[in-house]
Amino acid sequence: MVKKAEAEAESKALQGQGIANQRKAIIEGLQASIEQFQKVVEGASAKEVMQLVMVTQYFDTLKSIGENDKTNTLFLSHSPAAVKEVSDQILQSMLVAERANG
Repeated sequence: MVKKAEAEAESKALQGQGIANQRKAIIEGLQASIEQFQKVVEGASAKEVMQLVMVTQYFDTLKSIGENDKTNTLFLSHSPAAVKEVSDQILQSMLVAERANG
């Protein structure tokens, strides 16, 4: 029983490490994307680029949900203000997570 508990604890620790590594890779990828975008579009702020990325991911997610044949109904506030609010919330969450891991 002790071995089983130890194995389960190690498994959860490795899962947590994997998630942390995944999030770190996402952040590094976003950072590289921001830098590349700013080279092409002069004057673009990091926040503006992140909002563009978040909105793009939002629409990609909606597309993915719509392509799933098991989706029956999905209710979303879809005004431009609502999309901006979602991207702001995601961006804020990412910044908080980065500070916590920093």
